[in-house]
Amino acid sequence: MSDPLEQIADGRHPRPQDVLGRQTADGRVRIRAWRPDAIAGRFAPDGPALQPSPVAGVFEWTGSAGVVRQPWSIEWRFPDGSTYTTNDFAAFAQELDAEERRAFHAGEHTSAWRMLGAHARHREGVDGIRFALWAPNAQRVSVVGEFNDWDGRRHPLTRHEEGIWEAFIPEAGIGDLYKFELLDAAGVLRTKSDPFARSTQTRPETASRITPETVYPWADSQWMSARPDWREGPLSVYEVHLGSWLRDSDGGFLGYRDLAARLAPYVSELGFTHIELLPVMEHPFDGSWGYQCTGWYAPTRRFGEPDDFRAFVDTLHRHGIGVILDWVPGHFPRDEHGLTWFDGTALFEPADPQRASMPDWGTLAFDLGRPEVRSFLISSALYWLHEFHIDGLRVDAVASILYLDYGRKAGEWTPNRHGGRESLEAIHFLQQLNVATHGECPDSFTIAEESTAWPGVTRPTDVGGLGFSMKWNMGWMHDTLTYLRNDPIHRRFHHEHLTFGLVYAFSENYVLPLSHDEVVHEKGSLLGKMPGDDWQRRANLRLLLLWQFTYPGHKLLFMGGEFGQPGEWDHDRALDWGCLQDAGHTGILRLTADLARLYRDTPALHARDFRPDGFAWIDCDDAEQSTLVFRRLDTGSEVVIALNFTPVVHGDFLIGLPAAGGWRECMNTDSEYYGGSGQGNLGRVEAELGAHQGQPASATITLPPLGGVILEREPDDV
Repeated sequence: MSDPLEQIADGRHPRPQDVLGRQTADGRVRIRAWRPDAIAGRFAPDGPALQPSPVAGVFEWTGSAGVVRQPWSIEWRFPDGSTYTTNDFAAFAQELDAEERRAFHAGEHTSAWRMLGAHARHREGVDGIRFALWAPNAQRVSVVGEFNDWDGRRHPLTRHEEGIWEAFIPEAGIGDLYKFELLDAAGVLRTKSDPFARSTQTRPETASRITPETVYPWADSQWMSARPDWREGPLSVYEVHLGSWLRDSDGGFLGYRDLAARLAPYVSELGFTHIELLPVMEHPFDGSWGYQCTGWYAPTRRFGEPDDFRAFVDTLHRHGIGVILDWVPGHFPRDEHGLTWFDGTALFEPADPQRASMPDWGTLAFDLGRPEVRSFLISSALYWLHEFHIDGLRVDAVASILYLDYGRKAGEWTPNRHGGRESLEAIHFLQQLNVATHGECPDSFTIAEESTAWPGVTRPTDVGGLGFSMKWNMGWMHDTLTYLRNDPIHRRFHHEHLTFGLVYAFSENYVLPLSHDEVVHEKGSLLGKMPGDDWQRRANLRLLLLWQFTYPGHKLLFMGGEFGQPGEWDHDRALDWGCLQDAGHTGILRLTADLARLYRDTPALHARDFRPDGFAWIDCDDAEQSTLVFRRLDTGSEVVIALNFTPVVHGDFLIGLPAAGGWRECMNTDSEYYGGSGQGNLGRVEAELGAHQGQPASATITLPPLGGVILEREPDDV
C-alpha cells in the first residue's frame, strides 16, 4: 500500500480527512494541511508556520494543544510571491447523519436533497458550503468550481463507507459555479454536474450553481390550507409549454415572473382550475421540451432563478389556479455531464445494456431496482411538492417504465423472474412513489400517462394497484380524434368510436387529454385535424370541446387549442395569438371559457366524473344520424347533452328527458357568439310527459349542425 500522503498528492485517497487535519497523541497536536499549488503556509493571523512534508503540497505543524485553535485559518504563499488566507477545509469534521445515509441506501429517503448536493452551512463561526455526493465506485471525488480555480486537487471529499462523499468547503459560497470531479472505477477522470443541484448554468453551459436555502415569502397560505378536492371537485387543466406560450417582443424567453403576470389572469378568465407545465426541470436541449432532463431538482434557468419559479407558483395560487408539473422518472439523456456512467459504472442506469437503453428516445432508463435510485427519484417528486408548493405531478411515459419490452424487439429484452414482460421493480417503485407523495402531501395528486390497459393504475396500493390519483384516458383521445377526422358523411360507419369508451370509462379515475402530443410531428393542430371548409372545421372543433367537457372524466387541453390555433405547435416560437383578430377564433376562445366555467360551476358535470352513477345514455344508437344524447347528474344537479356530428340541422329532433317542464339551453356551440350559424332553441325548451328513449318525458328540439346543446332543468321545476 502506498503512503497515505502520496495517495493524497496523487488524488487517490478515499478518506483524505483521516490523514489531513488535526490528530492528538501524548498531549501533542499534529495538523496537516493540503495545498498543492503553495510553497509555504502559516496559521493566520500571526501563528506558527507549517513545515513542508516530504510530499509536495502537504504541510505539517506539531506543537502543544491550545496553540492553534479550532477551526484554523492558513495564510498560503505561492511561487509568484502572492498570499491568500482561508479557513482550512480539513479542520471541519464530517456531519452527515448515519440514519439518513442508511435510509438513502435502503431506498427509504424521501428528502435526500437536504442531505446530498451543495448546502450553505455555518459551522464553528465559519460560513461555507457542505458538498455531498453518492458515487460508491469512484476512487476519489473532488469538488471543483470558481472558488478553487476548477482545480480537482484542491478539495477532495471524504468517503463514508456506504459510498457517499462529503466535505465542508469554507472557500465556496452562494452563487458559485461548481461540478464534481471523479476518478472513476477504471481510473478515468470525469467531471459531472451535481445530480442534486438546485440551480444550474444556462444551457449550453452545464455547471451547477450553489443556491441559498430559500426564504421566499409565500403568500398562498389560503390556497395551500384549502386546496380543491380533485376527487369530487372540478379539475380542468390548461397544459402549457413556458418557452412558447408567449415570448418577448424580440423573440426571447419571458421570465417566470413575467409569465405568471400574464398567464394567471388569462387562465383565470378562461375558467380552468389548473395549469400543467411541460417539464421545467433543467434540460440541455430545447427540442426535448424538457422531457430529457438533467436536473431533477433545478427549475430551468431559461426563465430565471428557483425563487422566481416559486413566485410563479405563488402568483397562480393567489389567482385560484393549481399548478401541475410534468415529471419524468422513466429515462435520462446520455449527456456526459449528466447521470450516465456516473462513477465509471452503471450507477443510475441498469448494468444490463438491454434494460438500460431506451430505443425510442436514445436515452437511458433508471435502475428502479436500485434503492438509492428510488431515493433519488422519490425525493425529487417530494422536492417539487414541498419546496415549490406544487399541487400535482403528471408522471410521464409510465408504460415505458412498466414494460420490459417497451420499444424493444424480440430478443432485445429479458423476461422477469416469472417469465413475464412486466417490470417488477417498476411496479414497486411506482407504488412507493404514490404512497410517499400521498402520505407526505395528502392533498396533492399524481396523474399517470399510461397508454395501455394496465389494470389498477388508480387503485390503492394496498389492494395491488399502482396508487395513482388519476390516469390519462388515451383510448378516449385516440377514438375521438379518429372519429372526427372522418368526413361527416362517413361518420355513421364509425359510431362505436364515440360509444365504446363508456364500457371502461369508470374502470380508472380518468383525465381526458387533448395534449401537446396530438399537435406536433406533422399531426396538425386540433383545428387542422378537422375535415371540411373553414366553417366546418371550426364547428367540429367547438363540438369536440363540448364532447370533452361533458364526457365523464377530468379535462386537459394544450395551449392553442382553446382558440383553434391554425398550425401545429412549434416549441421555438410563441402561439399564434394574432389569429384572435379573426372572429372565428375569438368565438372558439369564448366557447372554451364558457365550457370551462360551466364545467367548474355545475356539479352534475364534475362531481361524479369517476362514478358510473354520474352518467347515463339517453340515446347512443343513432349511428345513421351521428347523434348522441346523454345525462350527467349529481345530487340536486342534472344536465342533458345532445350532440350532432353532421352538418345537417335537425329541426324537429325528439329526445327523451328525465322530467317534464322547462329546460334551459345553457350552452349551444352553434351560437353566433361562438362563430356558429345561430341554430338553436331560443334559450329554452319545454318537456312534456310521455315516455321516450327510456325517459318519462320528452321534448322536440333544434339540434344544430356540427354542434351540440346542454339543457339544464329550470330551478322552479326542480
